[in-house]
Amino acid sequence: MELEFDLENPFPPSDQNLPSMLFEIETDHMPLQSYTQTLLLDSADSHMISTRRREAISSILRLPRKDDDPFVPYLAINYMDRFVSSQRIQIRKLWMLKLAAVSCALLAFKMLRPDCAVPVPHLQEDGDYIFDSFTIKRMEVIILEALQWRMRSINPFSFLNYYISLFEFDGRPSIQALKHRATEIILKSQNEIKLLGFKPSVICASSLLCSAQELFPLQFTCFRNAISTCSYVNEEDLSNCYNVMQEAGIES
Repeated sequence: MELEFDLENPFPPSDQNLPSMLFEIETDHMPLQSYTQTLLLDSADSHMISTRRREAISSILRLPRKDDDPFVPYLAINYMDRFVSSQRIQIRKLWMLKLAAVSCALLAFKMLRPDCAVPVPHLQEDGDYIFDSFTIKRMEVIILEALQWRMRSINPFSFLNYYISLFEFDGRPSIQALKHRATEIILKSQNEIKLLGFKPSVICASSLLCSAQELFPLQFTCFRNAISTCSYVNEEDLSNCYNVMQEAGIES
């Protein structure tokens, strides 16, 4: 597994054809569409899966984090959604889903904090379940194979710098303020099931629009035009994603 990975820069600087390459392959780092559609159905089965997902996320959030770093659990949940959507585990078996969640958390920790000790002892016991190190390692291998070793996840953070470069700012403090607020919105958006079906680039663009509306309302129209005219952006998807964020109150 390669090291020195951060969510904003999924690939080494030597890689060429960025950001076009990110847009071209971002769907390879998303949950399968059938998984998202199932979650959105108004049925007993979808409610059960949603509940199971929340419980799995709770397991991930128990991962010890230096300085309360939110990016490790964010990456872990990305892994979990992609893995569960591959239908390689039975989501109805809570113990198996929690084992997958713990394993995803450890994989994310190894990717983002390679110089830190892996906190396996803190995660082996999860409610009524106790997982030994060997079982966790076996599940890690299963997850790696299911995700085809695509652990450098292309995510909304990967597109922040590109979109921001399309805007005109008076100074760096304004850029940092917009980026910081968009980061907060992206982190919150992971809990909104309706957003799981949108591409990472669309979620990023929508979060920046929400941030711009809040921080720079007079420039909001200019920001929206700059993003909408980008050749990589589907304007209808952008509008739908932005509306979902507004309805969900994620920007609040």
